Amino acid sequence: MDKTIRTLNDLYEMLDTQFRPSKQFWDPFYSDRQKPIPFFPNKPDENLDLYIKSGMINKGRALELGCGPGRNAIYLKLNGYDVDAYDISQVAIDWAKERASELELDINFKCQSVFDLKPVNEYELIYDSGCMHGILPHRRIQYLEMIHQGLKSGGYFGLTCFASGFGEIGGPQFTMNDWEVYEEKSMKGGLAFTEEKIRFIMSDYFECIELRMMNPMDEDSCLFGVPFLWTSLWRKK
Repeated sequence: MDKTIRTLNDLYEMLDTQFRPSKQFWDPFYSDRQKPIPFFPNKPDENLDLYIKSGMINKGRALELGCGPGRNAIYLKLNGYDVDAYDISQVAIDWAKERASELELDINFKCQSVFDLKPVNEYELIYDSGCMHGILPHRRIQYLEMIHQGLKSGGYFGLTCFASGFGEIGGPQFTMNDWEVYEEKSMKGGLAFTEEKIRFIMSDYFECIELRMMNPMDEDSCLFGVPFLWTSLWRKK
């Protein structure tokens, strides 16, 4: 029945309508490939490089959520992973496919909402570089439960997200609490997190292996790194 809330998904969809659909922002955002966006160049996150080279995470199947133009998915594939990578923007996925094709890499890139994914014990690694801080708080539970279910026993979840205090770059300068998102009907460019909040929301699902600020990388580095993101690695409980 139209506009009747009977299920939890009905509630999610009603709350979603209070905000601009993500696709309306991300397709135009990725359309100009020449914009000086730090994460447009084909460089992997410095923390992901460390996880792999130090042997902190297991090889096998990997899932990247909010993959953008594919830089981390490509790096995972080059390092021996079978990779599925999803993004809500078809423009970003087309760019990612072009990059993979140029390198003759077989990566399963697909334009699809993360909330349509239903993996069960499939992945050794699930990776999120900047997706969760753009997810509305009421969807975060669904998001984390999907990741937890999708990981194999002992699997790892890698996450980068906005740290509070960097409003001029992205995310609110002072961390909004979740209720304020609905009071203001905006996430102001993405939610920023304190260390305490990250640990709190992850505590039911994962054991923390590492949580630190991302190391900044120079423009001529082969790795991506900016000083306003948390990086963290978690093991499935």
